[in-house]
Amino acid sequence: MHNIHTTHLHPKFSIVTVTYNAESVIDDTIQSIVTQTYHNFEYIIIDGGSTDKTMNIINQYKNLITKVISEPDNGLYDAMNKGINLATGDYICFMNAGDEFHEDDTLQLIVHSLKGTDLPDVIYGDTDIVNSERHFLHKRRLSPPDKLTWKSFKNGMLVCHQAFFARMELVKKTPYDLKYRFSSDFDWCIRILQQAGVIHNTHLTLIDYLNEGLTTKNHQASLKERFHIMCKHYGFISTALRHVGFVFRALRHNEKA
Repeated sequence: MHNIHTTHLHPKFSIVTVTYNAESVIDDTIQSIVTQTYHNFEYIIIDGGSTDKTMNIINQYKNLITKVISEPDNGLYDAMNKGINLATGDYICFMNAGDEFHEDDTLQLIVHSLKGTDLPDVIYGDTDIVNSERHFLHKRRLSPPDKLTWKSFKNGMLVCHQAFFARMELVKKTPYDLKYRFSSDFDWCIRILQQAGVIHNTHLTLIDYLNEGLTTKNHQASLKERFHIMCKHYGFISTALRHVGFVFRALRHNEKA
């Protein structure tokens, strides 16, 4: 039995932003969300107890933000799990501080792209990489496949986490695994996709992703975690062989550069 708003494909989106000392970028993210032309959404901000002006900026928008929590947490994915617990929509979308919806009518365009009478379990799209002035730099190196399945991520995270909207029924029973510090979103997307029935490609650019660059230390730790996650889901031999291919591709790319 579907809710009336579900049957008429007017889904409610829960948009969650996790922040910590994000005063230089949080304003752009909030504005991108509160100016959406589609209004059936809630906006939740989970702050890790910022010590800069992040909360001052958030408080300027408090009439437009559904829920705000500011308290210490056990890292990014613990904060995201708090967001899941508070969310009440049909879909959840995690928008990092610094990232934005691609257009003011992005949510409206997503809804227009939906066909039929039933909501899909996952909605996804493409991502542009932008600089701090919000100028387009390039598309993501990995682009979303025409048809996404849980096996697609054997080739890496083909869909940016922010451009991956998951049905709340799946999300509530699939929290982020806190044993991963840097790549739990990769594991989470695979686990959501393993349970998903209908997976909908919007064929739209949904997100402008701020190009900040990970520290090398975090990047290496993240790659190590991804290797373990891929072994868990796809098996060691398949993952090891694929990584040999990744290494050769990287070497070839460096030779051409």
